[in-house]
Amino acid sequence: MGGIGEFLRARRQVTAPDQVGLTGVGDRRRTPGLRRDEVAMLAGVSLDYYTRLEQGRDRNPSDQVLEALAHALQLDPEATEHLHKLAHARETRRRPVDRRGQVTPSMLRLLEDWNHAPAYVINHRLDVLAKNRRAAALFAGLRYSDNIMRLTFLDPAARDFYLDWEKEACARVAHLRATAGLDCDDPSLLELVEELSRGSEEFRQMWARHHVRAMTHESVGMRHREVGDVFASFEALTIDSAPGQKLVVYQAEPGSPSEEALAKLDQTQSAPPKRF
Repeated sequence: MGGIGEFLRARRQVTAPDQVGLTGVGDRRRTPGLRRDEVAMLAGVSLDYYTRLEQGRDRNPSDQVLEALAHALQLDPEATEHLHKLAHARETRRRPVDRRGQVTPSMLRLLEDWNHAPAYVINHRLDVLAKNRRAAALFAGLRYSDNIMRLTFLDPAARDFYLDWEKEACARVAHLRATAGLDCDDPSLLELVEELSRGSEEFRQMWARHHVRAMTHESVGMRHREVGDVFASFEALTIDSAPGQKLVVYQAEPGSPSEEALAKLDQTQSAPPKRF
């Protein structure tokens, strides 16, 4: 999944000189983004030291250096935390991950009773482990609805389903990076990344950027084949009893056409909560 050197190189290459106050230096550059010497200068470290970090020959930078690099690359708080975790990977105790893919009976009952909004349970790979009737109806007709990443990148119909496909795709890749964290030895996660990389050039390009941002509350526009356009927001809630699992719930503005459209989903499908 990549270490600190790969992360620094990727973030350097997507940071434009004018973003960090280096004006008038972007013309006729042979490399995208910043050069190593520019990052070193902005972070107040030597070029040799920064080069060793990027090449993986120095894996013990101090927190002060990490903060300077985060400032130089203008990383947001979540990406800065990710940088620290990569640097202290040996010291960091990895979070427990539920690899069984099992949803508890109590959560299944909750989904069955939760019939006023689309809801589903995902794991760290964005596998959809269970969903209620409205969620099943919302994603009806789409391939790979058992995994949000496969649906987004491997099903051509997703480009019509999501009103802003590129925004949604970038957000999901950044979320997968964030939830994967340091769990780079998970064979199932590596297998998913390899499958997506083989099947989608756009995924390969987005994955290589190393953007990190967990999706906890987002707005999304969708075009359902039967009920029309739906604009909703979702909340991703951690399930404490199942490490690595989250409950995702969609809501539309009360009284809006989108709320009416979501209600109409009940007429399109009446399947019970589905477990994968």
